[in-house]
Amino acid sequence: MNNFAKTEEEILILTDKYLVLDEKIPLKDEVFTELDLGCGKGGLTVGMAQLYPERRILAADIMLGRLRKVKKRLKRNSCDENVTLLRCEANMLLGLQLPDACIDRLHILCPDPWPKVRHSGRRLLSAQLMTSLHRVLKKDGIFHFSTDDPEYMAAVVRLVNESGFFVNAGEDAISDIAHIKTEFELDWLAIGRTVPHVAWKKI
Repeated sequence: MNNFAKTEEEILILTDKYLVLDEKIPLKDEVFTELDLGCGKGGLTVGMAQLYPERRILAADIMLGRLRKVKKRLKRNSCDENVTLLRCEANMLLGLQLPDACIDRLHILCPDPWPKVRHSGRRLLSAQLMTSLHRVLKKDGIFHFSTDDPEYMAAVVRLVNESGFFVNAGEDAISDIAHIKTEFELDWLAIGRTVPHVAWKKI
């Protein structure tokens, strides 16, 4: 049995924009903490929970229905003890609700690229988000990103480079989970599309 703090709710719904998550789950300790931001159907979350029961894993999504399915999947695989599910908005979570320097590795995998020009402003990754990512990552923390959309990947690489907050961390930074594929990635691979992954280290 892992000694991770659990809340009364199986899915922690963060509705108060001023709620600091550390009040519910103590994050300022030495436990290695992963954040699967936009966890979707839970492929990465479940894979990490099975591999690393000693780590704290936060799985966040705005879709409550998705989180309920992830919860069932975790229970079905008997790997839910070290996972906390968060129903929240990504910018709010990173900007206000997480304490400073609390995450060791943060994953944003296959987010909606909003490819149409008129919709590009809806993309999750922005210059403002770079600041929030830097704030919540611990010293030498890792930001892991993937997308099947080449234009979106180029835009994110440009954002990261222009921020001055990160350096390329290389494949070793994510080699322990390289074999875990999200449902979105499996769908793209099945039709012959490539899904590159990039990892950066906080500086």
